Amino acid sequence: MPTTGSIALPAGSARRNRGRRVAVIGAGSWGTTFAKVLSDAGCEVTILARRPEQAQEIQVAKRNSQYLPGINLPKSLQATSDPATALRGAGLVFLAVPSQSLRENLEQLEPLLEPGSVLVSLVKGVEKTTTMRMSEVIADTLDIDPARIGVVSGPNIALEIAQEQPTGAVASCVDIEVARSIATACSAPYFRTYVNTDVTGTELGGVLKNLIALAIGIVDGVGYGENTKAAIITRGLAEMTEFAVASGADPVTMSGLAGLGDLIATCQSPLSRNNTAGRLIGQGFSLEETKQQMQQTAEGITSVASVLELARERGIVMPIVEQVQMVLEGTMSPRNLGPHLATEDDVPRPELSLAKQQRRGFKAMWQRISGS
Repeated sequence: MPTTGSIALPAGSARRNRGRRVAVIGAGSWGTTFAKVLSDAGCEVTILARRPEQAQEIQVAKRNSQYLPGINLPKSLQATSDPATALRGAGLVFLAVPSQSLRENLEQLEPLLEPGSVLVSLVKGVEKTTTMRMSEVIADTLDIDPARIGVVSGPNIALEIAQEQPTGAVASCVDIEVARSIATACSAPYFRTYVNTDVTGTELGGVLKNLIALAIGIVDGVGYGENTKAAIITRGLAEMTEFAVASGADPVTMSGLAGLGDLIATCQSPLSRNNTAGRLIGQGFSLEETKQQMQQTAEGITSVASVLELARERGIVMPIVEQVQMVLEGTMSPRNLGPHLATEDDVPRPELSLAKQQRRGFKAMWQRISGS
């Protein structure tokens, strides 16, 4: 079982990051925000934008008006549309591109990567064609040691972080020292980073919460209230935990920042892309109309089919996620998602049915909290 104790890093990250070159691939709202975090943590950061005019705006005006209007970016932040320039000297490469284009981006970047560089996924999705998580896509595409692959995840609404509102996240790698190195690189005054070695759980928390956020958005768009949303969040966390544990994750991770923390933020924030997409669908917009209105990718929409495919392989039943898919496909009315919730019939069912390994995980967590 992975090491799960989250470790807070002491102050002084900026001093330790002095002279440290890192690259961020992707200049959307999250990529730009994370580049700001890294800069504020003391790293020398270059962000790779797909469009030259976007790179020029970030480089000269220190703004990204399309994705982060009103936000001033650090003067030290560099931007380019040239991959070779972005990756030159970068020991850490943070990936913030849509999940379905990650493999293509990696193939283009591979010849330019510095030897021994660490690739860190900021992407919360599943590749549709392979059902791989993003860390698995990195390993499959680049054929590198798992100790060179990391993940950062947590309750991270981009605009709030860009506004320097305090938050936390988890940096995960199978090598705890590499996880600490990643965490140090992105520990800014307003961005507290913890570490673990449960890459599977950390990554799945970010994937699965998007699906529950879609459900929350749908019932919010319909007009259902807080009771309905609280029930979906609670039952959704149960579905997330069962799926994650069946995939080899530690259940404790689902109760931390990458699981419950991210779930709460994504479900309750109007800034959440998945919440927004769900709300539009609940208000009667079609899936295509919703995609047209969204400037950025709602990863939950692209991940739902892959997650359900994996769930069936693992023998996991995910009623809420199944109903989200039915709504997206047009075979269920958005208004019916709330009343059906987590059962297909009227037979009363146990609220929780944790496997032994899940119970052991929760017991271990409680022992650490209580000191017993």
